[in-house]
Amino acid sequence: MLKGRLGLETAQIPHADRHGLVWLERGKLHIEDGNLTFVTAGTNALKAGSYQIPFQTVSNILMGPGTTISHDAVRLLARHNTGLLMVGENGVRLYASMPFGPDRSELARRQVQVWTDPELKMQVIRKMYSMRLGEEMPEKDLDTLRGIEGHRMKELYRRLAESYGIKWKGRRYDRSNPEKDDIVNTAINHAATAVYAAGMIAVACTSTIPQLGFIHESARVAFPLDIADMRRTELTIPIAFESVKIKQKQGWEDIERITRRCAARRLHSDKVIPKMIDDIKELLAAQT
Repeated sequence: MLKGRLGLETAQIPHADRHGLVWLERGKLHIEDGNLTFVTAGTNALKAGSYQIPFQTVSNILMGPGTTISHDAVRLLARHNTGLLMVGENGVRLYASMPFGPDRSELARRQVQVWTDPELKMQVIRKMYSMRLGEEMPEKDLDTLRGIEGHRMKELYRRLAESYGIKWKGRRYDRSNPEKDDIVNTAINHAATAVYAAGMIAVACTSTIPQLGFIHESARVAFPLDIADMRRTELTIPIAFESVKIKQKQGWEDIERITRRCAARRLHSDKVIPKMIDDIKELLAAQT
């Protein structure tokens, strides 16, 4: 039934020969004259109009705010193994996905191999800290590495607070009463949530296993947390302090909204998610 309709019988292009991510916002993705078509009202990145999407040559389509998709379009993407993710603006949230990901399993299999080998696992942990802090880490245990990181983070908080002219009382978070936090800690929490969502998208796009983290262990999304924390120094904390500075200048706007907007801008301008995908490949020393 419906043999050949919408090109479903054509050969798939291997993911290794595809070209990454396509971001779509404020429009409808549907089938028109047998082609995958996106009709948009227009965004800062894309003028209003109708565009044909080369679904066979991209790995994942990320649909942001204001988008809808037809059943036929979903079916076409599924048949051709093109991932579809519903995300917040520029990836500050991941709401849903069909993460078919790469058509080979090297990364996931390598992740399991490394995770189950204590020596290899520790090598990855040291690599994560090295990439995060910009220096080689000593061959110490995890608690020692956490202590080194904690010292570096305290110094980072102090420098950023001084640079932005913001009063800083120290990092704290009461999970039982999050509203009790001061504005800087609140901004850090919101920034961390946005960057963590980017980590979730990167993990979904690579079809690696969210539950198999290296530094984080108990969470069902431990690996995305690991990947997000690698950007904490250069991205998460600076976003938070920048957001607080904006809040001080325009006090009527909610700090969560300011922080999400700042995070969205940085995720887009710094191409954070593609970099996270590269981080995953480098950490696991595997090629797709």
